[in-house]
Amino acid sequence: MSDGRPTARRSPGEEPWGGVRPFSIKTKLGGLVVISVLITTGLSMIAVHTKTELRFITVFSMIATLLITQFVAHSLTAPLDDMNTVARSISHGDYTRRVRENRRDELGDLAQTINVMADELEAQDRQRKELVANVSHELRTPIAGLRAVLENIVDGVSPADPETMRTALKQTERLGRLVETLLDLSRLDNGVVPLRKRRFEVWPYLSGVLKEANMAVPARAGIASGSGSHTRTDVHLHLDVSPPELTAHADPERIHQVVANLIDNAVKHSPAHGRVVVKARRGTLPESLELEVLDEGPGIPRSEWHRVFERFNRGGAGTSKGPGSDGGTGLGLAIASWAVDLHGGRIGVAESERGCRILVTLPGETSVPS
Repeated sequence: MSDGRPTARRSPGEEPWGGVRPFSIKTKLGGLVVISVLITTGLSMIAVHTKTELRFITVFSMIATLLITQFVAHSLTAPLDDMNTVARSISHGDYTRRVRENRRDELGDLAQTINVMADELEAQDRQRKELVANVSHELRTPIAGLRAVLENIVDGVSPADPETMRTALKQTERLGRLVETLLDLSRLDNGVVPLRKRRFEVWPYLSGVLKEANMAVPARAGIASGSGSHTRTDVHLHLDVSPPELTAHADPERIHQVVANLIDNAVKHSPAHGRVVVKARRGTLPESLELEVLDEGPGIPRSEWHRVFERFNRGGAGTSKGPGSDGGTGLGLAIASWAVDLHGGRIGVAESERGCRILVTLPGETSVPS
């Protein structure tokens, strides 16, 4: 089974020893022909010198050739039987079986390819099971809360006053956000989200994103259920764009998803009266862009950096949650990562003296999305 660590496997078809394959199937078959000819020739010369009858020489030659052919054939068919067994196991959903990679010929390359395929299928199957389990868990919580509120209203335990309906509305909106993020991930996975790149000015664009984030805070506060939820009106957002006339070439809608999710994540994990800074700088390529989102939260241990953008990972913005964190769905950073990947850019956690620092690099108009 794969443990996620990089291996020293060579790619299928890559020839070792500078392109020389002394143990290839072609070499073995060629050697079989040569050995058979040598045996026949040698026995013929012995027959001439010893005056042995030709029929005995023919029989001996056939027996020797058949024995050698049987040995070579067994060495070629045995790994095929092993591969067939593993392939059948994979077809029945057992991704733990692997083919032995102890050959240096074309069959060894095929065994390596089958093992790589099994690794990928096993990883996809594990992600699928985790996705189903996590989505079920995420949906269960707001549905249970909404059901409890509605049952209390129907049973007369709670009146249908504005405060109770706000609680129901909050659970409904949480369901809507979860479904929307799942749909975004599905579109991104299936490659059906087209990029509509255009040139735009960074300062007014990011100012609009931060303004929307600031407006969302009192909106969320207005539907608080009073059950211990905290608002984040104490977190201040700051924009730093240099130079002020900076431009970028990207899909504004997708970049909005990136920045909005990063800001939301940073705000959730900020301390009381914290500060979130969004920086924008010119990249190395024409109209390329470097974005940074910094917060003053607890930060992320280096050992967790590689897991920050995994789906349903809730520890991605710090080792502890800020006073306004509601847990979230763990999908925001995954969506941000996919949107950046669509542009051919990079996103990751960067070194920071305090808090968490997420760095996004967009290559600009020279990028070709894969």
